[in-house]
Amino acid sequence: MLEQKGHEIRSVVPDSIADQLGIVPGDRLVSIDGKEIEDILDYRLLINTERLLLLTVKEDGEEWEYDIENDYEDLGLEFGDGLMSEYRRCTNSCIFCFIDQMPEGMRDTLYFKDDDSRLSFLQGNYVTLTNMSDHDVERIINYRLSPINISVHTTNPELRCGMLRNRFAGESLKYLDRLYEAGIAMNGQIVMCPGYNDGAELERTVSDLLRYAPVMESVSVVPIGQTRYRGKLTQIPMVDRAKAAETIDIVEKYQAIAMERYGIHFIHASDEFYLIAGRDLPPEETYDGYLQYENGVGMLTLFIEEARDAISELKPSGREAEVSIATGRLAGPAMRMICSLIEQKLPGMKIHVYEIRNDFFGEKITVSGLITGQDIIAQLKGRNLGSRLLLPRNMFRSGEETFLDDLTREDVERELGVCVMINDCSGYDFVNGVTDE
Repeated sequence: MLEQKGHEIRSVVPDSIADQLGIVPGDRLVSIDGKEIEDILDYRLLINTERLLLLTVKEDGEEWEYDIENDYEDLGLEFGDGLMSEYRRCTNSCIFCFIDQMPEGMRDTLYFKDDDSRLSFLQGNYVTLTNMSDHDVERIINYRLSPINISVHTTNPELRCGMLRNRFAGESLKYLDRLYEAGIAMNGQIVMCPGYNDGAELERTVSDLLRYAPVMESVSVVPIGQTRYRGKLTQIPMVDRAKAAETIDIVEKYQAIAMERYGIHFIHASDEFYLIAGRDLPPEETYDGYLQYENGVGMLTLFIEEARDAISELKPSGREAEVSIATGRLAGPAMRMICSLIEQKLPGMKIHVYEIRNDFFGEKITVSGLITGQDIIAQLKGRNLGSRLLLPRNMFRSGEETFLDDLTREDVERELGVCVMINDCSGYDFVNGVTDE
């Protein structure tokens, strides 16, 4: 069977340029302005023009050419694969990989490990650089794709090879220099594993990365997450109070250096370090615009600031209401504090805050985003839940109402006999969700 040319068009947006030209699903895109399309990056770049020549092939093999005046508009073509090519699988076997700690029997997508530089630009994923070629780096530079998010972990080449279990992991750090010299904005990540890249090794890494500032805009330090399914994987100590405090001290030392040199804080410890160490969270201005928010850096600070702002706008109504919320153990104290402020402002409100112990993944996992439906049901059955139970959206699969264990919001609602509402994760959304019947 002959390999088909081009990329299959899955659908065409109604009334779009492509629809008006008669392009239909099943046609295949071959080239634009005579250039073959490698993937979605090529496609997006080449259609960003006033006029283009598009070549397609019909299912019967007949080629059609279109001379299009599109004035930088989207053509309305959608492809079967979001990248127009296969996703690149991770070739590492990192000692801290969370996916390797997943239980058996979950949906297949949860076991897929990507390490694709295109997803770094398109979706904000972090890449290790070990799966990249000189061609990939040149495309990033030529297309000016930024920011690129990089899982660094350590700048010690030998240690990096050992932590990622990839003999090329140290050598691939050379791409940092290429991206820096080209002025491609970067963000870095360090998963801190006690006994490996902590202490003096962490200082070495942060000091090395500081040389790339301000082109490298930020670096986060996050603690290793460990489930009860590590089995025969490398045994790594948990971050304790002393280790958390040591890490914060290193981070704040280099924040001061970065501020003096570049006017940015650059290096950030995730909220979890401050909670484990029993220290106050840094003020909002420390986070340089929350560049590392998705890594749990400043997430709680921003949530508290937004919630306080929303609470200040509440007006006592005399109405009585009783509701409940479920959260992870990590955020539990902050949620109780916010709920107490709401109750003070609205004397008729009664809010039950339930910290859910993560029995599914293990008690070492304390974030709300990894709580399953079955743990919520088991721990809240028979509890006083009031008129409704509020759950944060990060407990659910993106765009759906399904937990990691494939139970749904409706399953929890049915088992607990209470209305279950999903709240967006900002402080404003939380306060509005709690106080709005």
